[in-house]
Amino acid sequence: MADHTTIAAPLRGVFRIRTGHGVVAHNVAFWLVTAAFVSLQAFGTVPTPLWPLYAARDGFGSTTVTLAFACMVVGAGASLYFFGHLSDRWGRRRIIVPALAFGITAAAVMAWWPTLPGLLIGRILTGVAVGLMASTATTYLTDLYREGHPAQPSSRMPATVAAVANLGGLSLGPLVAGALLRWVGHPFTTSYLVFIALMVIGAISITLSPETVDLELPKPAGAPKFVLRHAQRAVFIGAAAVAFCSFAIFGLFSSVGSLIVHTELHESSPFIWGLAGFLVLGASALAQTLFPKLAVVRMLVLGLIGVPVGMALVVVALYNPSLTLYLLGSAIAGAGAGLLFKAALSVAITTAQPGSTAGVLAVFFVVAYLGLGLPVLLTAATHLISSRSALIVFSALTLAVSVIAVRLQATALRR
Repeated sequence: MADHTTIAAPLRGVFRIRTGHGVVAHNVAFWLVTAAFVSLQAFGTVPTPLWPLYAARDGFGSTTVTLAFACMVVGAGASLYFFGHLSDRWGRRRIIVPALAFGITAAAVMAWWPTLPGLLIGRILTGVAVGLMASTATTYLTDLYREGHPAQPSSRMPATVAAVANLGGLSLGPLVAGALLRWVGHPFTTSYLVFIALMVIGAISITLSPETVDLELPKPAGAPKFVLRHAQRAVFIGAAAVAFCSFAIFGLFSSVGSLIVHTELHESSPFIWGLAGFLVLGASALAQTLFPKLAVVRMLVLGLIGVPVGMALVVVALYNPSLTLYLLGSAIAGAGAGLLFKAALSVAITTAQPGSTAGVLAVFFVVAYLGLGLPVLLTAATHLISSRSALIVFSALTLAVSVIAVRLQATALRR
């Protein structure tokens, strides 16, 4: 009878993963990686309730705020494109620990250099950190779950947890920062110091987790980083387009949402500013949690219903100022966008050739994070037309692209 080593060797060659070399078991590491993922994503949106305070102190407006937000998008896109695939060669831990180190550095820069140059540099570093983490952590969670549950190789659990950690983490940043502003004070340092501590803990926990890439296998220097399975290109394009639209919704509320609440709805509480940002992304994470086994096509349909209904309520809330209606609308839009993103991520993972998952997801997240840059165009439009009209145009364009992307993805899946 063949021994365990003889049987396992071909499997390692196919999946390029192996167990061991960690202090904790794969099932425990799965949740440690999730926690580290959440902490870094949350840090990415910490400034959301702080922007009105920065604007009041330094006298800049929504254009500068959106520019600072765009710096994160540039950093994330660049790191995803150039480095997002490297964990397939170098290992997951060798990418995630540096990602957390970039996040710690960004927080330190923004805490000790709280003027505009420091904010812009800090946001670029934040983007680099988020970009390194996004595709690598998603792939790492998939690897760890398969190792910990070998009888469930096709489970949606890792994709669900990764999507919830991604968007749930982004939702926690504004809430935590708003609460610290309300009950602790020191607005330009406290939040950053708290997340420095959390990310340090996250980096330590990653070093205790087992590596899932077989580093002993040879890695061809010229190996392509983006390899799709046969006949999956159209499916991937549809998934990436859907992710782009969902992140455009998140980008709107994460960048200028607090300013809208402050200037258009005349709300002066920093905690409410943070709560407004939390509801959008928190509702997206909640929607994904409530429908873990929903078919992809049904998630797409529900998302296409939620986004326009929610955005319509937001527009009405601005024309007839109502904080309650605004919060309700943003939550519904966030839930819809969350379902769109979860469907897209679940599909994107399945399109990757084994051994190229991180590279494929890196391209997927590049497209998604480009969607975060759309609010820059919205801000530019407000100089030509009113902010309310610009929001209507933004909503209509996003919905139109979403419908086209969903139809493309649904058609490709049926084929």
